[in-house]
Amino acid sequence: MTRAYPCGLDDWATHSPYSDPGGHADVLAALGTDPADVHAAATGLIAHYRADRDTLDDARLPAIDLRWLEAVLGAGLDLSSAPLAGRPHAERVAGCCRDHTLLAVGLLREHGIAARSRIGFARYFAPGFAHDHVVVERWDGRRWVRSDPELDAAFGTAPPAGEPFDPFDMPTGLDSPFPTAAELWTAHRRDGLDLRDYGVSPQLADLRGRDFVRHYVLLEVAHRRRDELLLWDVWGAGLDATDDEADALADEVAGLLLRADADDCDAEEELARRYAEDPRLHPGARVRTLSPLGRDGWTDLRARTTEWDA
Repeated sequence: MTRAYPCGLDDWATHSPYSDPGGHADVLAALGTDPADVHAAATGLIAHYRADRDTLDDARLPAIDLRWLEAVLGAGLDLSSAPLAGRPHAERVAGCCRDHTLLAVGLLREHGIAARSRIGFARYFAPGFAHDHVVVERWDGRRWVRSDPELDAAFGTAPPAGEPFDPFDMPTGLDSPFPTAAELWTAHRRDGLDLRDYGVSPQLADLRGRDFVRHYVLLEVAHRRRDELLLWDVWGAGLDATDDEADALADEVAGLLLRADADDCDAEEELARRYAEDPRLHPGARVRTLSPLGRDGWTDLRARTTEWDA
């Protein structure tokens, strides 16, 4: 049974520093909020740095390390003043699923609609492997509705892998097209679920498997608490915790996430408290950024600058 008013709803109806469009608020205010409108805007602004690589010149690739929606929109508007929806590839900035979802979250929040990003793994892009992914949830007045802003409605009728589904109202749960990191980690620890086929790519052994999913549990908590960090940001427990410490922490917060998803307000409040108080969970002032462009650095989240290693 769903609640008439879920705990924490007001938090997700207002902007985080990451979803705030800043001086570009008028661009989002002029857009529609139906899932089809959100998809058109997100994919019109952002080209995926891997899937759409052949459409991106080298000058646009550094945009994948832009963290704040205001900066992403600014980069896109510098390329073109055209409406976001339907832009040609040459007028799109480089990004990934996190950026498509950040645009979706920012757009919905700009219209006063509670929205949040969810971190997990998509089983629908390729047979036999679940790719790390980020999707959006919106509160429709009765329940949280999950959608993938990268996908149009037609994709779900014949996905490359798995059963057909509605990308605008996705099924949820461990056996769904998009299980969350917390669901997968809990199933691994409780039931021995093999996580080797969950990650960035089957060809990248260091970016898949149990430790990768474990890190994504911590990333899921950050996004839940409105720190919509890059997928390649590392902080806290990801930097200096032992495996045993990291396992225990992931166990604890994954359990809270699952309880919160089951409408347990005590768990939602405890997760918020833990995140605010535990430096292993929240990013603080700096994060380590391990860009897929092959450059590493330290990002000052307050100054919004990254100092790349020499």
